Amino acid sequence: MAKPRFYNESTYEKFMKNGKEKEFDMSFDFAVETAKRIFGAKHPMYINGKAVYAEDVLVEKSPIDNSTIIGYFQKGTRDHAKQSIKAAQDTFPLWSNTDYKRRVEIFRKAAEIFVRDKFILAAILSFENGKSRYESIGEVDEAIDFLRYYSDEMESNRGFIRKASIEKSDIKVKLGFQGAPGSNEKVTISMKPYGVFAVISPFNFPVSISTGMCVGALICGNTVVFKPSSSDNMTMLTGMKIYQMLTEAGVPPGAFNFVTGPGSEIGDELATNSGVSGVVFTGSRSTGIEMISKNYAAGTQKVFVVEMGGKNPVIVAASADIGNAVTGITSAAFGFAGQKCSACSRIYVHESIKEIFISNMIEKIRGFKIGDPLSKENYIGPLISGSAYKRYIESVDKAKSSGRILYGGNVIGDAQRGYYVEPTIVELRHDHELVHKELFLPLVTIEYFKDFSKAIDMANDVEYGLTAGLYSKNRKEINEFSRKIQAGVVYINRPTSATTGAIVGKHTFVGWKYSGLTGKGTGSKFYLQQFMREQSISITK
Repeated sequence: MAKPRFYNESTYEKFMKNGKEKEFDMSFDFAVETAKRIFGAKHPMYINGKAVYAEDVLVEKSPIDNSTIIGYFQKGTRDHAKQSIKAAQDTFPLWSNTDYKRRVEIFRKAAEIFVRDKFILAAILSFENGKSRYESIGEVDEAIDFLRYYSDEMESNRGFIRKASIEKSDIKVKLGFQGAPGSNEKVTISMKPYGVFAVISPFNFPVSISTGMCVGALICGNTVVFKPSSSDNMTMLTGMKIYQMLTEAGVPPGAFNFVTGPGSEIGDELATNSGVSGVVFTGSRSTGIEMISKNYAAGTQKVFVVEMGGKNPVIVAASADIGNAVTGITSAAFGFAGQKCSACSRIYVHESIKEIFISNMIEKIRGFKIGDPLSKENYIGPLISGSAYKRYIESVDKAKSSGRILYGGNVIGDAQRGYYVEPTIVELRHDHELVHKELFLPLVTIEYFKDFSKAIDMANDVEYGLTAGLYSKNRKEINEFSRKIQAGVVYINRPTSATTGAIVGKHTFVGWKYSGLTGKGTGSKFYLQQFMREQSISITK
């Protein structure tokens, strides 16, 4: 069987290559107006393919403007979680025994549905979490890439089934023992699904990460209970769209269930219910560790596939290309208002270039426009919620009392409408709380070094290990950094972004230390294997 040819969707690049930037903007702007017409509706959960309503509702508002109500969603309870788990359990025999070729066919069709609806999905995403049109369409592209890449991996590995055989021996033995000669054996070694997977997704990549996690579990034959972010960081409409598109593609009722509600009820039940075989989660370290702890405290055993954030460093060596370093770091630190788990949040600059680096970085940031991300000229949109806004103010106050604000530190406009703040650079000592704690804000700390090895030590001196970057023209430094840096995703001299922007099928996106658990990453050849367990069946003839 010829290996399928995977390709990345790359929508914006395709438009630009064909000289159609205006068409790109027109498509997005039209989708924005279309999205507005569907806002304000009441939406159900979907359990076993049926619409289900709760007694109470959750009101999802846009962080761009809090007066915009995206929709009313169900405030699901533990009972709803239990119902969805039961539906997934009941459907597991049907779905797990569906030939892998049929599952691949369904998800390839889903990819085409995502392509068809990419602009409306991107527009909804921008309203939901405040991303620019470029970030949003890039995220939808990543979801399409996951659908195609995992389909190709399932097909090229022939459903992760292989055959072996043991030849009959002419030597006879009276009793068996380890290594004893025997008869003809035909061995089938296969990777098989576990059962029900709970998919608990984050607000910052509610299309791509949610799709990747759901499809990873489903294409391997597991059934899924999917809970999008439903607390103060709400992204439930994109979650519902994912449910609808995968259902349209052919995922059967009960194999994929959509529930909304607080983590204290829905999430807790999914983490501890013995009917759930696995949990795939992207979010904060505290939530991930609490979920794992509760599971084992309850005496249940589950597979956990988790990504739990980062505190991502970049080292700028004396030999660095200053222009590339400034562009890459500011993009990584302040794109999407710093609300990416891969965002650059710590900078280590050689002291011989600190003045020119800081001045160039500040000049670059001054060119960033902050405001409504639906307007193409704005680079930085709002923070996702009031809690993030409060965290920004508190972090700036801590920085002022213990260090020096080199740029930013101010809120912008009326917080009653949207949570807009300035990108901020803070000079702090290495042992300060803000250097070690994940903030999920457009706030980056900066320190200086003389010795390159010491800079690597400081870069590694946090509990996280997700992404890291280096700017250096010195081959010895590049080799040392590559050997010693403790991060799963490493970029060297990358001008587009110092720590963000992993490409499906090209980079693996994996966390070390407290940033992850399994040591295997999304968009890689090893991701799907986490959703299956190996079995060897031998038949003697």
